[in-house]
Amino acid sequence: MRERIREILAGSAAVALLTGCGPLTSIGTATPPPPATSPAPSPTGSAAAVQPLEAAYQQVITNVLPSIVQINTEAGLGSGVVFDSAGHIVTNAHVVGGATSMNVTLATGGAPRPARLVRSFSAGDLAVIKVQDPDGLRPARFGDSSKLRVGQIVLAMGNPLGLSGSVTNGIVSALGRTVSEPQNPGSPGATIAGAIQTSAAINPGNSGGALVDLSGQVIGIPTLAARDPDLGGGAAPGIGFAIPSNTATDIATQIVKDGRVTNTHRAALGIRGGTVVGADGQPNGVGVAGVEPGGGAQKAGIRAGDVIVSINGEETPTMALLAETLTTLKPGDQARVGVIRADGTRETVTVTLGELPGE
Repeated sequence: MRERIREILAGSAAVALLTGCGPLTSIGTATPPPPATSPAPSPTGSAAAVQPLEAAYQQVITNVLPSIVQINTEAGLGSGVVFDSAGHIVTNAHVVGGATSMNVTLATGGAPRPARLVRSFSAGDLAVIKVQDPDGLRPARFGDSSKLRVGQIVLAMGNPLGLSGSVTNGIVSALGRTVSEPQNPGSPGATIAGAIQTSAAINPGNSGGALVDLSGQVIGIPTLAARDPDLGGGAAPGIGFAIPSNTATDIATQIVKDGRVTNTHRAALGIRGGTVVGADGQPNGVGVAGVEPGGGAQKAGIRAGDVIVSINGEETPTMALLAETLTTLKPGDQARVGVIRADGTRETVTVTLGELPGE
């Protein structure tokens, strides 16, 4: 069975992996060991310091793992997080793909349970499915991702390579990243705004699972693993990305309540288009194939055949970069859009941005 994962192309850079130095030990003495009836000596030094952290890991895993499920479709497998007691599960849109029905297996075991797709929001790579039999499902506790701080310890829980209930650990490496997925037949190329960067390993099958803090709250949905060209296109160690929990719960709540996303909170130009490649093979703008009637682009005079080359002075040589730039803006904002007309003339127009429609 083919496993699915979304990956991004990381910039060429040297990546170093820092590891620990082997098992922790205490220093012995020349005195004879205590008799068997004597109480065991208390841990000292670094070994004693490890115990509270180890206990915290164990407690979080015990509490959260029952809320993590494995999702199997005809195309592959991924992970999901139990959203409520009615059987709704939040996951990545790319995990679901084009499937409308799938099977769900709990981390605690048991027979697979049939589930159906409620709705996908491919632009943000999120989806909600619903299990027919919600008996025994334990909803996860979702935290406030706006309160995250760089350096916090996090655990990634999911089903990497089909190994159910696997856990990796790391830290929050950075906040507020904007990353785009590659466009392919299984994904339209989602752009994720405000992504959480983490050093916790994210492997094939982890997508759609949970990024959890040490209080046992889900603070992100692991989604992307970076690729490094210097490693032959292989995964860049310690660089993964997760959708913030505040975004995931907002979208999931809308889907559960209304059956669709009614408010994306994301700006849109109101165009359809794609990357234009020059004679040298390099991308040099976004070609406009069509404009939304009554949308911001049409009202500003942008029309089919134009090539958009910048927004507010930021170059947009590709559709992905155009989408990333728009995630920094809000519906209703005014943006200066640089265009090259069909006759080759350059012009800058002001567009009042609309809202990216839901699905």
